[in-house]
Amino acid sequence: MTACAIEPAAEDADGAARPECAITADGAYAARLTLDGDSWFPERWTLDGPEPYAVPLPGNQPEEPGTEVQPMGDGRVLIRRLADGRHNFSLLYPTGPATGELPLGAVECPDEGTRLRLLPPAPGGEKAYAVAVGRRSSAVWLVAGGAFGPEHLAEIPGRCSGGAWLDHAGRMLALDREVGGRTKAVVVDLERGGEVSPLLQIAADSDDRLLLADPDSGLLLIRSDAPSPGHDRLGWGVLGSTLPVRFPECLRVPNCTVTPFAIQPGQVLTPESCAVALRVDGPVGSWVGVWRPAQRRMHHLPPPQGWLAGAGLWTGDGVLHLPYATAETPCGVARVAAPSGEAGATGEAGRAGDAGEAGGAGAEGPVWDGTASRAAAEDSSAASGEPPEPDPPGPVALRPVPLQEAPLGRLVTK
Repeated sequence: MTACAIEPAAEDADGAARPECAITADGAYAARLTLDGDSWFPERWTLDGPEPYAVPLPGNQPEEPGTEVQPMGDGRVLIRRLADGRHNFSLLYPTGPATGELPLGAVECPDEGTRLRLLPPAPGGEKAYAVAVGRRSSAVWLVAGGAFGPEHLAEIPGRCSGGAWLDHAGRMLALDREVGGRTKAVVVDLERGGEVSPLLQIAADSDDRLLLADPDSGLLLIRSDAPSPGHDRLGWGVLGSTLPVRFPECLRVPNCTVTPFAIQPGQVLTPESCAVALRVDGPVGSWVGVWRPAQRRMHHLPPPQGWLAGAGLWTGDGVLHLPYATAETPCGVARVAAPSGEAGATGEAGRAGDAGEAGGAGAEGPVWDGTASRAAAEDSSAASGEPPEPDPPGPVALRPVPLQEAPLGRLVTK
């Protein structure tokens, strides 16, 4: 049989940059592939204690640069390796000075050119999933947490990318599916044999991708070319809402790619109050943007030195945790309080794992006031005949909405 190809670790199928480490849904553990000289090896970070610390998990030989790792909820690390035409999955764990390894089995793909990659860490941390993308269909696999090794769960017509969890049970998985040259986000029900239902259909001829979702508030971060055919825009909507998807002007940064990577949890029924962290990639590097749907500006903050770009998580009370690694601090977390949204407000940051240093990177960082750019954007919209952006809505209760009545489709439920 022909093995699946390794998908590049640097970016997803749609070109979005991948984070440099994976973090469990509860924020307790992280895992990444790192270097020791010229040799790659997995590393697990423990994040839920008073100070973060890293545990190296080297195997008997160096890993390949494209190898994927993912932390599990019990502290073990899932690893995917390609060897002898097979994708082999194992769980790694520390055993004193050595690394223990529990083989889980392998996945083979019959079609040449099929790509296999891990999906984002699932809620609960007990299971892990992968998607194998072929020429005409995509397969979802349970690769850790099953009873008898890797288990084929669903076969989905079309080529799938992305991946976001829509509930805390790890049942509803959103994927971006390409069929007939158009990409639309769909929901895959993993407890109904992979039953597929539509999630995003902003316009018939638009490409609509789901980048990030928060199960508590229903807030969805979306990338679509519906408002500007041929040019992707970043927008937001609420699962089950009758209100349309919105594309704020403040989320457009000239000559930069903006990708959301974390949503503040716990904001039930108030999605417009959720703080959202965004990775901004520009000609001079990467930095952090912080924004709330209720605001008309994005706060731009310098990341900590050595930030594992694209990685981070929010606490329920609005503190952003950004993991970083430097020669002096090989395992650190910078904590940045979400800006209040008032003029001149900035986040206040401190570092964990950096002995003797407080108020680290991110403290009193520059905030780019969006007032001038907002005015310029409105002038531009007026010149082009586009209506100005409406005021943000108030809280909206989550409820099923038929696809034909709103741009956000319903979820399949029992």
